[in-house]
Amino acid sequence: MFDYLIVGAGLFGAVFAREMTDRGRTCLVVEKRGHVGGNVYTETVGGIPVHRYGAHIFHTSDETVWRYVNRFVPFAPYRHTVKANNNGKLYSLPFNLNTFDEIFGARTPDEARAAIERTRVPCDAPRNLEETALATLGSEVYRLLVKSYTEKQWGRPCTELPPFLLGRLPVRFTRDNNYFNDTFQGIPREGYTPLIEALLKGSEVRLGVDYLAHRAELNALARKVLYTGPVDAFFDCRLGRLDYRSLRFETEDLPQPDYQGYAVVNYTGAEVPFTRILEHKYFCGADVPHTVITREYPQAYAPGREPYYPVNDERNTALYARYRALAEAEPNVLFGGRLGTYTYADMDDTVAAALALAAREFAKE
Repeated sequence: MFDYLIVGAGLFGAVFAREMTDRGRTCLVVEKRGHVGGNVYTETVGGIPVHRYGAHIFHTSDETVWRYVNRFVPFAPYRHTVKANNNGKLYSLPFNLNTFDEIFGARTPDEARAAIERTRVPCDAPRNLEETALATLGSEVYRLLVKSYTEKQWGRPCTELPPFLLGRLPVRFTRDNNYFNDTFQGIPREGYTPLIEALLKGSEVRLGVDYLAHRAELNALARKVLYTGPVDAFFDCRLGRLDYRSLRFETEDLPQPDYQGYAVVNYTGAEVPFTRILEHKYFCGADVPHTVITREYPQAYAPGREPYYPVNDERNTALYARYRALAEAEPNVLFGGRLGTYTYADMDDTVAAALALAAREFAKE
């Protein structure tokens, strides 16, 4: 019998497996997909590690977490900068003085603040993303770079989205195009799959296994379960279904040295059906004569599609609280990861949470 059955071979499950294995515990990892890595899975195509499920940049100010992941694979330094394409014109992201120069012709911080103030719609208590954006960035920045992109991403009007979603984008009055403020930033030189494989070394891994379809027989193989799948599905959606957004990816290997010159270009206009194009060679600096691009198309979640983003509005937050109460009462089952805890978490937070859970588990024994 195994000590732990780990459902899901993504980053959370792999870190937990590594910690338990290093402590002498045995782990069986089952994964519904045909590969390890979850959404951080990368596949090398002609010397280019391709992020099959969207761009993943590891960034953190937690030195312990940074040192931890660097134990297993070498990371290449990478600073994430993004361009936004609106009707053929490029703008800098995140919002900074370069952006405000491109939109307003503002050359100094004072000029940028004044330009925003002229279009700002004050609101003392914003109730949704639109009111937050208009009060913070003004109507012109909102129109060009926020409204249509966000509505494509989430499949609903900005007036129906929570204000905190805008908080993931920093606003600066310097010419700093660095997307993240974290001290440590990088991407594994050979992609994320070797990192996951190193974390899972010593565990038994079974791919193409649907845990929920074989729950009883799999549970019988271990003393405890770590479940990282959708929390509502674990309980057969008995309280109702949680909402998610999904994505569709369209990837091309092009016989040319480059395509757009940036790792990521967002398409913010409503007339373009995808939200962004990734050019994977710019994540790793691959010196090869071809390039691989991916277009990302947001779509509604439905059975058979991957649930990527939780919809943390009032209804879903309240429903998840009820599922969390069920999860906390479940004997010998632990819940973790973005789906098991219905949260959108950066990779460093995922690693830290898995390390903390493993430490708590070990302390109980």
